[in-house]
Amino acid sequence: MNAGAALMPAVVDQAVRAHWDLELRLGGYAAAAHAAEQLDGVYGGIARLLGADPDEIALTENATVAWQLAFYSLPLRRGDRVLTGEAEYAANYVAYLQLRRRSGIEIDVVPSDAAGRLDVAALEAMIDDRVKLISVTWVPTNGGLVNPAAQIGRVAARHGVLYLLDACQAVGQMPVDVRELGCDILTGTGRKFLRGPRGTGLLYMRRDLLQRTEPAMIDHFSAPWTSLDDYTLRPDARRFETWENAYALRAGLGAAVGYALDLGLERIQASAWGAADRVRRGLRGIDGVQVLDLGERPCALVSFRLDDRPADEVVRAAERAGVVIGVSAPGSTLLDARRRALPVINRASPHYYTSQEDIDRLLDVVETLART
Repeated sequence: MNAGAALMPAVVDQAVRAHWDLELRLGGYAAAAHAAEQLDGVYGGIARLLGADPDEIALTENATVAWQLAFYSLPLRRGDRVLTGEAEYAANYVAYLQLRRRSGIEIDVVPSDAAGRLDVAALEAMIDDRVKLISVTWVPTNGGLVNPAAQIGRVAARHGVLYLLDACQAVGQMPVDVRELGCDILTGTGRKFLRGPRGTGLLYMRRDLLQRTEPAMIDHFSAPWTSLDDYTLRPDARRFETWENAYALRAGLGAAVGYALDLGLERIQASAWGAADRVRRGLRGIDGVQVLDLGERPCALVSFRLDDRPADEVVRAAERAGVVIGVSAPGSTLLDARRRALPVINRASPHYYTSQEDIDRLLDVVETLART
């Protein structure tokens, strides 16, 4: 029940093992050449998943690397303002802080509305000619919150402001269409709801932005050495990649994308969100439990705390019952944690493969702890 590293379907495992076996027989270089059509097809699969074009997709080691590659390539300078939300993820926020320290950018936090979502009207009111970037986490790491990503995109478009969307928890959980979202950049991972292997991430950058963006770091794959004194950036998003890659993991990512597309993202969302609703209803019926989710329609991330019980104790008790849940520490979303006075809390992340039996076991564990 932990989408932090969701269970891989058999086809993903098979794809990874098949490429490992190929490397064992042929060696890494020959294996990559042998499987080139399959490996190159991963770009098309992710493009279909995101509503993008293949040349707008880069593959990375993880979602954080994808986000960093994009963020640190943007020409932000002293006095430029970055707008973000109260539920922003720690990895992103410390990058803002570093660039503030290095370059003198300003960080402004958009308040939340009554439901806990980023307040779109407040966002628009905060925009002036110094706002150069809106950077938001679509589905934060805790709270079940789904920020109004498409509405944010429309505000960004009206004002001509770049929009970077962290979709790490969203990709694989719900339909994603970058054109409808209006984002210029989107990042995600393979290991969460997409059910791909760890060590895989993805980056989308809109084509016209891509053509005027130089990565902060390059190598001879992203920017071939074309004369003694010059290099030429690749024309596609692979200018954000390097020559060496974990091709077996890439094969697994491609299999995970195909598996999700075959199932259908609307179907996946309905099933996972329905399971999360059942978890919430059950938890709310247990004395001493607080469900801490935000938003008008929470997603498949269920955050809760059990009075007088450390979150780690709840995790261990659930593990003994055969249920995997996690914890979310205040440092992962420090603004939100301080605003709501949150301690370390528990997080359950049901997926479409989570059974009613799994849910019942978790509820039994929590209820037993609450009674003792």
